[in-house]
Amino acid sequence: MSTTGSRRPAQVSAARRRTVIDALRRGAVPESGLDLLATGLDRFETALDAELDAVASGGAVFKAVRGEYGSGKTFFTRWLGERAKRRNFAVAEIQISENETPLHKLETVYRRLTERLTTPSFPPSALRPVVDAWFYALEEDALAAGATEEKLPEEVEKLLVARLVEVSRHAPSFATALRGYRTALAGGDEATAAAVLAWLGGQPHVAAAVRRSAGVRGDLDHFGALGFLQGLLTVLRDSGHTGLFVVLDEVETLQRVRSDARDKALNALRQLIDEVHSGRFPGLYLVITGTPAFYDGQQGVQRLAPLAQRLATDFTTDPRFDNPRAVQIRLPGFSQDSLVGLGITIRDLYADAAGAPERVKTVVDDAYVSDLARAVGGALGGKVGVAPRLFLKKLVGDVLDRVDQFDDFDPRQHYRLTVASSELTDIERNLAASVTGGPASADDFDLEL
Repeated sequence: MSTTGSRRPAQVSAARRRTVIDALRRGAVPESGLDLLATGLDRFETALDAELDAVASGGAVFKAVRGEYGSGKTFFTRWLGERAKRRNFAVAEIQISENETPLHKLETVYRRLTERLTTPSFPPSALRPVVDAWFYALEEDALAAGATEEKLPEEVEKLLVARLVEVSRHAPSFATALRGYRTALAGGDEATAAAVLAWLGGQPHVAAAVRRSAGVRGDLDHFGALGFLQGLLTVLRDSGHTGLFVVLDEVETLQRVRSDARDKALNALRQLIDEVHSGRFPGLYLVITGTPAFYDGQQGVQRLAPLAQRLATDFTTDPRFDNPRAVQIRLPGFSQDSLVGLGITIRDLYADAAGAPERVKTVVDDAYVSDLARAVGGALGGKVGVAPRLFLKKLVGDVLDRVDQFDDFDPRQHYRLTVASSELTDIERNLAASVTGGPASADDFDLEL
């Protein structure tokens, strides 16, 4: 990240400020309001906004984000997701994991997508509001074309078939399930309608009687998931959304799975990229995140030559000249200066709603923010790049909250930084161990031979 401060809006609502501050207090990345914190992302804005606009016009984009642990990958993708939402995209963030969401099982990835689907108007899961809005749009289009109330169901059926004709070539059960959902609603059978919609969202173990009533059979499989994704994009577009922004986060976890599962997952990723570039998914902006080791190592992308070719990007030049239009973009991570700049941004955001704003800025001045950032980085072995989460947690919860509540609290006199192992992530804990004398590498362990 650069040392450039964030361009905060002149007026920030109390709700947005509270959402951001509460998340930082917990040591988490805020779900929204990330434009208030964005530092050093100006260099990406023009290229990424152009890509979002291209997707909104019917294109499709695949993007790979690389960065070390703590470099802000989750923050970056949520920041980009917020920009997508402002363009009326639907958004879904999916954590890839061996047990919960294995990448080689695209039916599970699709299920997580529908569970996490959110729109500018609806929180997860927004699948039902989207489907209901689609049927409403079909009815409006039918009425505008001159359909009478008596002929409306018939005309809506014709529009349903016409809009999903391309989808039905790959996944005919998608249209069948939608038809079954509407029939159940029309008959006042809410339970069946909900169950059919669950099946449409990829949920397994839907009762056989419900599937029979909707005219579908079995559960969604790996190949059917791609057809259902295509259908979801059609429904989103026709219901007024400009596209779908999907994040597959922490893809580097593939390096730790069994070799057969890893190979299947890498091939599934290659297949997804090819499908995006083939034009099968108009309106899709797909992002993956991973560490440099995943993209460059033999246990990751390099294990599958066709995938490595698709993601190949030149990072041998100075990071200042990285191409944000490339398929893979690099997040350099935080420096001491950019970490301090972020801390000052948070301090000012906090002070705006404090009881005594000037006192907060005076007691927690720029020099103190710099000292705290240096101390947190030191507690993590000098690795500033992984310090932002812990630094902001300490700044908000240990310092700013106390200054705001206690008139005589001075962090220089009354506060000493402590870092408990229980509040650290695994990466942070390993770095802290290298400072306190604990084992930090294999060479630090004494073995009895």
